[in-house]
Amino acid sequence: FVCLSSCKCPLLHLSSSSAVCGRAPPENRIVGGSDAVEGAWPWQVDIQQGANGHVCGGSLIAADWVLSAAHCFPTPSDVSEYRLYVGRYQLNGFNQFETVRRVSRVLVAGSDLALVQLDGPVEWSEYVRPVCLPDTGVRFPGGRPCYVTGWGHIRQGVSLPGVGTLQEVMVPIIDQTSCRTMFSVDADGTDVVDILSDMICAGYQEGGKDSCQGDSGGPLVCPMGNDTWIQAGVVSFGLGCAEPNRPGVYAKVSAFADFIRATVPEVQLIAAGWRSTAALALVLAPSLACLLLS
Repeated sequence: FVCLSSCKCPLLHLSSSSAVCGRAPPENRIVGGSDAVEGAWPWQVDIQQGANGHVCGGSLIAADWVLSAAHCFPTPSDVSEYRLYVGRYQLNGFNQFETVRRVSRVLVAGSDLALVQLDGPVEWSEYVRPVCLPDTGVRFPGGRPCYVTGWGHIRQGVSLPGVGTLQEVMVPIIDQTSCRTMFSVDADGTDVVDILSDMICAGYQEGGKDSCQGDSGGPLVCPMGNDTWIQAGVVSFGLGCAEPNRPGVYAKVSAFADFIRATVPEVQLIAAGWRSTAALALVLAPSLACLLLS
């Protein structure tokens, strides 16, 4: 894999033991790869490994579980050097809301998805919350604007400078057929990429905005309305960063819904459909509203 940073259910109850998923404050998002607002993405996780420091991102899906990419944990049986930071905003600055946890175990599935169990639960706050996940069958149509976040490179080979503020960038979903077509453009045999059924693409045909090295494992999230977000993908791989006809490729979270549910029973999986209106708002099925963590 070529690792991939960007160039960037209504809140019913919140306590130390429970939180409704996907809730974020209603600050404006800056399109085009910019500093995120502190607390805007409260599920974002910084994954560090020993002397390597920051290696990947991840997302909180339950009090003691993180969703990330399998290639961030090349030896899942050896997790002693990993530290996971939640509530973190700056890689190299002071983070008053952060908490650190060690890794208890890592389970991998499919082409590039990992479930990471922490050695203890985190406490929910305005700066630490789980993201909503899509259940099996939830679709994200091509053109839908979503966001990817992380602390990775701002362009190929260029690290995030300064205090390392969390970055965000808006990237639209690219349907699977179009994504396959893009990767076939100017392919010389070495650049052929098979977009599998457990993958989802996002980015721009002309390039310019993308995830990059160091963003791997981080979340691709889409708005559901009411300042609530659902995670469509996990940053997986790409050919370079923000190159034309080379959008980012993500592990498709909905393809792993059964595995996630079986492993993390308290996870909040959303069954919903895209409303066919100009807003294309994601609406919750009335009988399948967000479940509270217990």
